[in-house]
Amino acid sequence: MKAYQLTPGQGIDGITLVDRPDPEPGPGQVVVRMRATSLNYRDYLMTRWARTPVVPLSDGAGDVVAVGEGVTGVAVGDRVAGCFFPFWVDGAPTEAYVRDAFGGGIDGMLAELVALPAEAVVPLPAYMTYDEAATLPCAALTAWNAMFVQARLHPGQSVLLLGTGGVSVFGLQFGRLAGVRTIITSSSDAKLLRAKELGADVTINYREREDWDRAALEATGGRGVDCVLEVAGSATFARSLSATRFNGDVVIIGALATEGADPGTAPLVTKNIRATRVYVGSRVMFEDMMRALELRELHPVIDRTFEFDEAREAYRMMEAQGHFGKIVVRC
Repeated sequence: MKAYQLTPGQGIDGITLVDRPDPEPGPGQVVVRMRATSLNYRDYLMTRWARTPVVPLSDGAGDVVAVGEGVTGVAVGDRVAGCFFPFWVDGAPTEAYVRDAFGGGIDGMLAELVALPAEAVVPLPAYMTYDEAATLPCAALTAWNAMFVQARLHPGQSVLLLGTGGVSVFGLQFGRLAGVRTIITSSSDAKLLRAKELGADVTINYREREDWDRAALEATGGRGVDCVLEVAGSATFARSLSATRFNGDVVIIGALATEGADPGTAPLVTKNIRATRVYVGSRVMFEDMMRALELRELHPVIDRTFEFDEAREAYRMMEAQGHFGKIVVRC
């Protein structure tokens, strides 16, 4: 089979196409013929962080083509998506559950065939394409966990979404699905228009309003938002705290922006804000999210789809951070 391999220390140029033996399912495993994969910013970071050669990408969807001894509940021909973590089925995360993630410590999805633990695949709704399903395991589940597990948002509350990458756009879609008021930022009026078309209640151009936290406060009558999905890091953390209501939630997801002054954590105390770090989510959370998506037949937002031999170009697009929603690579 064909697979991509990430060579440490070579960046995007270290992503090369190689021949590997077709995998055979061991006990408790299934083999999936991948139909589509998608990129997260974490996958771009792995081009610099990887310590050993690895098949990249955590997210993918395809067809089960073989099952190993002892597998139940999964059959040849099933359409499935892989989970981000191979063994985190339910409950709180533990060091053992999150030690390995696909495309990081262990081989990922950017291959024609992938052997996975049977408990690490989730069936797809009939309405959903492989391209769409491949966007869900990391970004979508991260947004779901942040909004509905950690912050426990309910209809009528509000969420502030920073930028228009995968997590934020899924947050926008989930907010609309759940009756949560959505406020989203971008430096691009064109992207904000797309966000409006997806149902955003308030849009803020942070180039025009550098005090975007004040704009969020104004949009909530001075009260502050109930939750912020903090995807940027130290450069935005202080303003995220400023935009959050007393006893609200800031859910820390990533660190896209690293420049900036001391983030200033005083509001964690003075406003009794809960700052929580989420690391994707469990299989059970994934199944809960899938039921919600299927109920309303929600379609993930895909900016661009690349073919298998264009994988490096997909990484270049992620590096530029100009996308709206998700970047997909078909297998």
